[in-house]
Amino acid sequence: MALVTVDRSETRIARIQLSRPPANAYDLVFLDEMHAIIETIRRDAECRVVMICGNEKFFSAGADIKWMSSGRTSSELATFAQVGHELLAKIERLPQIVIAVIEGHAMGGGLELALACDLRFMAAGNGQLAVPEVKISAVPNMGGTQRLPRLIGRSRALDMLITGRTVGHEEALRIGLVDRVFAPKELVDQTKEYGKQLAGGAGLAITLIKRAVNEGVYLSLEAGLALEREAGNVVFRSQDFKEGIKAFGEKRPPKFTGS
Repeated sequence: MALVTVDRSETRIARIQLSRPPANAYDLVFLDEMHAIIETIRRDAECRVVMICGNEKFFSAGADIKWMSSGRTSSELATFAQVGHELLAKIERLPQIVIAVIEGHAMGGGLELALACDLRFMAAGNGQLAVPEVKISAVPNMGGTQRLPRLIGRSRALDMLITGRTVGHEEALRIGLVDRVFAPKELVDQTKEYGKQLAGGAGLAITLIKRAVNEGVYLSLEAGLALEREAGNVVFRSQDFKEGIKAFGEKRPPKFTGS
């Protein structure tokens, strides 16, 4: 039985479903399945938005501690972490906008998976977010020490990382750890509606904006501005830009093709 599936029934939206009950904790098989699905989506020119979903109780609990503790050597665990790093980097580099749909808890590597997404939408309620690895004398090893500070700031991230404390939806929204909070029954549908707006928009410009933001944040301001100019020049030569300008002048909705 597949641990990860993908639904393409929505136009231009791919919904990835994590299906390793009860907590969507992952092992190497799970990571390998995710790698294969992400690679397929990367090559899907029709797909504009990706939703990654868990279940009502858990988005993901992260690495499967039982699997890790069942006679794994330090070398095997290092390989496991490397595979995870490669997967999350691949998700981060997807040309599509990727949204983590967090209905329940996102713990450890589960939160790190969400951090590799472009946006995080969460259900109001009892769901908790945390990077609790320090509680078992471990270091977050799927990008948490690097992506979390870049998202919410150094001191806030450090507090979460060294205490392992949990964060509820209200605090998560306030500190910018999540971008939207919806009622539990509305979360998936509201995310779909958001995705549909993006999927029907200027796909080329959105992809280039994502690239400029994600790559530029690691560069100097001067280098980041150069990247922005490069993205702008690509758009200026595109059919979508011509259509956008024409539609604006004609006071009608534009019909973008992504070219």
